[in-house]
Amino acid sequence: MITYRHHVVSLVAVFLALAVGVVLGGGPLSELGRDDAQPAPARAVTQQARLAAGYGDTFATAAAEQLYDGRLADRPVALLAMPGADDSTVAGLTEQVELAGGAVTGRYDVQPALLAASEKALVDTLGSQLAADLGAGVVDADASTYARMGQLLGVALATTGEQASAPTDETRTVRQSLAAAELVVSPEGETPRAPAVVVVLGDSGPTPATLAVLDGLLSGAAETSRGVVVAGTTAAARAGGLLAALRREPVADVVTTVDGAENALGQVTTVLGVLRRLAGEGGEFGASGADGAVPLG
Repeated sequence: MITYRHHVVSLVAVFLALAVGVVLGGGPLSELGRDDAQPAPARAVTQQARLAAGYGDTFATAAAEQLYDGRLADRPVALLAMPGADDSTVAGLTEQVELAGGAVTGRYDVQPALLAASEKALVDTLGSQLAADLGAGVVDADASTYARMGQLLGVALATTGEQASAPTDETRTVRQSLAAAELVVSPEGETPRAPAVVVVLGDSGPTPATLAVLDGLLSGAAETSRGVVVAGTTAAARAGGLLAALRREPVADVVTTVDGAENALGQVTTVLGVLRRLAGEGGEFGASGADGAVPLG
């Protein structure tokens, strides 16, 4: 049976497709091979294209609450911001989580050292020490350097349960250790652990070293949380972008990815991706998503 929510989500997908088509057909890419001096009619068409492209954002914002239907109630989200993550994107995602009936437990800021190849020895030593200190069964002590650290990140901010959980002694130990090593800055106070983690990509380039680090971190975090959603920009999902490269890595099989997170439509899509991930399904969504513009269902 097709519900009203299914119908609205389908309309959002249609409007996104139309917006992307208009941008490609009447926006910047349409100027390739043309004279720099645009005649007035062409400039008017370009302006109309920009207005049409913005309609997807307007529609998604208006329809978001109906789409969410309060389904994040009692299921908070932790935000993990990579170096260079845009503050306005993080704020927009926070607003959408709250609109869905949920709450953001806190923002955790990954520091550049965690992604730096030159600091691998530090990450490996700290991960090994923490795995030993926490005892058997918390993380896989034999996992690779960054997969083990990703599991520890999950211990610090997430839970595999369906609802929020109070921080444990293990949680506090990992948070304090990551902060002391200047690898991750955690929010102050006794922040609960969240079932879902939204990772906001930053401005790192898709170098082989960076991809190997992120593949390990995100795969590990997926093991010690209920679900991970990775959000990147429209540009990052294009050829040569970080999100596009991650979508070709093994981690794409265990996390949900969303592009266009710098705009309202992408932020709504990210929260829909969280709901889908918590239901046990993944996928790639957004203007460049292999599984469609928005998660249906």
